[in-house]
Amino acid sequence: MSTLALPKILVVDDTPANLLVMRRLLAKVEAQLVEAASGAAALSACLDHDFALILLDVNMPEMDGFEVASLLQEAITTRPTPIIFVTAAYGDDLHRLKGYHSGAVDYIAKPINDQILLSKVRVFLELYRSKLALQDALEQQFDLNRQLQDAKQQVQHLAHHDGLTGLANRLLFTDRLDTAIDRTTRNGRRFALMYVDIDGFKAVNDNHGHEAGDQLLKQIAARLQEGVRRSDTVARLGGDEFAIVLEEAGDAVEAQLIGEQLCQRLCTPFMLDKDGTPVTVQVGGSIGVALFPDQAQEREALLHLADTAMYDAKRGGKNQCRVANP
Repeated sequence: MSTLALPKILVVDDTPANLLVMRRLLAKVEAQLVEAASGAAALSACLDHDFALILLDVNMPEMDGFEVASLLQEAITTRPTPIIFVTAAYGDDLHRLKGYHSGAVDYIAKPINDQILLSKVRVFLELYRSKLALQDALEQQFDLNRQLQDAKQQVQHLAHHDGLTGLANRLLFTDRLDTAIDRTTRNGRRFALMYVDIDGFKAVNDNHGHEAGDQLLKQIAARLQEGVRRSDTVARLGGDEFAIVLEEAGDAVEAQLIGEQLCQRLCTPFMLDKDGTPVTVQVGGSIGVALFPDQAQEREALLHLADTAMYDAKRGGKNQCRVANP
């Protein structure tokens, strides 16, 4: 066992000869010995070390063992440390009672019996090792629980988000859409549903490869998110198809304006990396918008209207926004 791993014992006695005796006796146990010749030195040592056990002489000048023990009991960091009083007045019941009230857990009488001292010290060292082992086990269990919780959250995130872009997937999108319908029905307001289809994405995939296409999809996702509010939901439905739940849209004019702004974002050139070489590509976005409850009062009808409006935008020349006309 290395010295750094050894538990520490503090021996407090103002008599050098007593310290020498204790030093020789405690050499027989696997522990690191720290000595203090006064109560003040003992308190100072407790600031620098974590002790498994304190062997404390009662009769010392200036600050006796009772005062030292009482001060150690007042501090949260040293309160759990067991203290054994080493005293010649062991037979005095009042003396022992005072010691227990001061925080002592045991007494050893002077002159010291070697076997009694070593036996008691070994018991407390074993208790200390057991405490450390329990703390280590609890910490490992805590780490395991935290890892399991992190893994659970990651699985939940993956179950509801697109693995490439990090956007909401179709499952989460449907849930957010239903929530928006329920909430808007209660508060009497409106929201907009947007369908976004990327114009020219297939050509980028064909000309520059799927890795470049994945880069493009990530950048498109980022631009869509930047173009709406944090309370809005941007989802990737698959391939180059996206959808947006635009919370609390004012009216068709406001929704149209937001859609046109998104089109402008999408037609701005993208910079991709192809095998270490920068490549600039340009695409566009055809966006269809449907308003709830103005244009539809249930989910499937709303989805159909937004999808139809998106295809109207494509047929009308692409890279534009169309609001549904039921």
